[in-house]
Amino acid sequence: MRTKKMWMALVAVFMGSQVMLFAQEKKVTGSERRQVDREQMQKMQCDQIIKELALDDATAAKFAPAYKQYMTELQAIRTVEKRGDASRKAAVDKQTPKPIPTDAEVEQAIKERFAQSRKMLDLREKYYAEFRKFLSPKQIQKIYAIEKRTGDKFRKEMQKRQSLTKQNEGKKRGEARMK
Repeated sequence: MRTKKMWMALVAVFMGSQVMLFAQEKKVTGSERRQVDREQMQKMQCDQIIKELALDDATAAKFAPAYKQYMTELQAIRTVEKRGDASRKAAVDKQTPKPIPTDAEVEQAIKERFAQSRKMLDLREKYYAEFRKFLSPKQIQKIYAIEKRTGDKFRKEMQKRQSLTKQNEGKKRGEARMK
């Protein structure tokens, strides 16, 4: 009877250790997680567009790689702009007041924004010609409308999350003051 209980206990311990081994996940860094999320979101958006345009399999097979490349290039243009903004923001500490930009700095920022907008327009024209090979102008217009709608949703969600973060930070500061 004792050996039977001992064997049962050993089996239970062995099975429990196996479950714990399977539960361990590969650690993913923040940049890898963002990259995976970006790729997944691009695929979801592409699938949504294919569904809303009701594309047949042959057209969808042509559209998906072209759209993925378009989104990758568009993201690259946007990332360059964000990197520039981040470096300007990182230079200024949150505790110190923001310095008033000079006319030259404002003019430079405006010119950078024009250049970035020009790159985005050139990219849209390039891919309009590419999409036009297998889509109608109305379908392409619908793609742009879907992109705008999706972008608006993301902006609203980000604003909501930022306001929640600010509220939580305010609560934490209030709790810290009370202590």
